[in-house]
Amino acid sequence: MSNALQRDLTRLVARIEREDGPRAAADPYRQRFHLMPPVGWMNDPNGLCRCGEWYHVFYQYGPFDPTGGVKHWGHYRSRDLLHWEQLPPMLYPDQPWDIHGVYSGSALVEDGTMYLYYTGNVKFSGDYDYITNGRGHNTALAVTRDGVTVSSNELLMENRDYPDDLTCHVRDPKVWAQDGKYYMVLGARTRQDRGELLVYESADKRHWQHINTLTTAEPFGYMWECPDLFCLDGQWFLICSPQGVTQQGHRYQNIYSCGWFPLAGDFRGDYALGSFHELDCGFDFYAPQTFLDGGRRLMIGWMGMPDADYGNPTVENGWQHCMTVPCEIRREGERILRLPAAEIGALRQGPVEPARAQVFDLECRTEASGRLVIRGAAVIEWDTQQLSLTLAQGGAGRTVRYADGDGVRTLRILADVSSLEIFINGGAQVMTTRYYPDPTACGVQIEGAEAEIWAMGALQIQ
Repeated sequence: MSNALQRDLTRLVARIEREDGPRAAADPYRQRFHLMPPVGWMNDPNGLCRCGEWYHVFYQYGPFDPTGGVKHWGHYRSRDLLHWEQLPPMLYPDQPWDIHGVYSGSALVEDGTMYLYYTGNVKFSGDYDYITNGRGHNTALAVTRDGVTVSSNELLMENRDYPDDLTCHVRDPKVWAQDGKYYMVLGARTRQDRGELLVYESADKRHWQHINTLTTAEPFGYMWECPDLFCLDGQWFLICSPQGVTQQGHRYQNIYSCGWFPLAGDFRGDYALGSFHELDCGFDFYAPQTFLDGGRRLMIGWMGMPDADYGNPTVENGWQHCMTVPCEIRREGERILRLPAAEIGALRQGPVEPARAQVFDLECRTEASGRLVIRGAAVIEWDTQQLSLTLAQGGAGRTVRYADGDGVRTLRILADVSSLEIFINGGAQVMTTRYYPDPTACGVQIEGAEAEIWAMGALQIQ
């Protein structure tokens, strides 16, 4: 299925990637084992799924502008999470209901067909605030049977189909099948500036009825973006990215947060949300999405942060942002643990001496206090109360973040060319950040820990 606008956009994106791709690829801060945009801008992961033998990672893609621009759904696929094929964008902003951006959404897989639910963004011309008026946030469905091209695209719901007390900010559908029906959660912002999630039910994947609203007893942020709702070993969890939460000590240090609530009861009726827990205490983690892969649940997040007061020097070479590594999430009581998927271990090339480490996987057992200095740019320090990550240089405006806890017993650190993912105590806490050391800098200084370090190979992308 295509129209004239899509055909023109297809040619234009291909030309931009062909002409600007070599400059982006030559940037010394290009990552080795993280997915990145070929050019331009990347943000939220979308439509994560496994369909047949293929893993699919779609993402918010602005090919024309490394600082944002009109969004498409970029597309990678893989059979093993290590060898990836870059495909043309799956979705273009080429319909009346998504003309100003194909925003975030999810994938439902049935009988080898992928049903891609997304938010179509429309901004009307005029003197609008685009919060309470002037914006169409439309829920749409694109269908692909071959995993590469779209066979149909249709509008399902628009502003008038949502509850009356909402602003124009209703977006990011997550859809799944359960008990012979289909369910959808949508992030929303009320006219009283309160975040919540809308729960919809359908018998046919296309006609949806609002059946419940999930929120907290007291207001918690003004907008809940990028919702995810799933059951993990008998416990339901609600993940979202709330905007407008005030910093409390070392909690909610970023302009926008991201985390999970344990949910008791039934999301379709009587329910209760437990305390909110952050998924990440670092600078750059937002809008994660999970999907089932056989008996495990995998998560990928955007290694970025909207509206942050720091930046990325890669913009000068025509690209910005990347994804986290795929992680498996596990339940421990009413909390979530997050650790790199087992496949990432296959990228280990062999032990490397601390003084020569540059792109590496580090595992260590720690003493009560200690310190790591990575490539002369990132300083990790811990004691029995907290762990801190300080970007003394190369932070591009990033300074310090903290993870409070009851001591650090183990650390695993994935260090790519321009990122760090720090897994504390078996994934009980995680700190994710971009950083920009001297491209030639090497070395890890270690105090208060016994560490093993492996050099890391690169993803294979064609």
